[in-house]
Amino acid sequence: MVVKLQLRQIEVQPGQYLTLREISWAEFEAILEELGEHRAARVAYYQGLLEIRMPSPEHEVDKELIGDMVKIVLDELGLDWEPYGSTTFKRSQMAAGVEPDTCFYIQNARQMIGKRRLDLSVDPPPDLAIEIDVTSKTQLSAYVALGVPELWCYGGGKLQVFVLNQAEYVEMQTSPTFGNLPVIEGILQFLQFSFTEGSSTARRAFRQWVREALAQ
Repeated sequence: MVVKLQLRQIEVQPGQYLTLREISWAEFEAILEELGEHRAARVAYYQGLLEIRMPSPEHEVDKELIGDMVKIVLDELGLDWEPYGSTTFKRSQMAAGVEPDTCFYIQNARQMIGKRRLDLSVDPPPDLAIEIDVTSKTQLSAYVALGVPELWCYGGGKLQVFVLNQAEYVEMQTSPTFGNLPVIEGILQFLQFSFTEGSSTARRAFRQWVREALAQ
């Protein structure tokens, strides 16, 4: 006997994820529609494998603070940027879809001004995507298929930078987006600082650190 369940019957606990196999593209689209846009859960899809993740409170705090620090660096460098948060990026031709914890258009920022509906067969993928906690093979495969040039993964107190090179991610010691500025080192330093001094104090201190680093 085959048992069929509706998504509303499935509960994913914070910090956990659900894996569904042999999901067609049409089923993936239907699941996205049923989940709706206003939700905490994140999805990743690649060639029939679908993951639905439910972020933990710790995950959300880290995501917000890292995203805020990226915005601070971009502003202090005078770079244009467009934030697309956890937008669903998908391409049926690649059988891939993913929702970053947060992401930014930087090199392609001007092209994305005012866009509220994306079509990756025409529009570029985000220039920088950020994922908190362990990134699964499904997520990585989806990012590669969608052609996201730079991916940051934070977990276990470590922030890794991956750059897309010939259909695979290569880990780098620094972010090519931010040149010689030791932004990874700074973000990790002030993330740790936030544990004792709070996020607001950490953001202000981080901005001062960026300004001093740029003045050298």
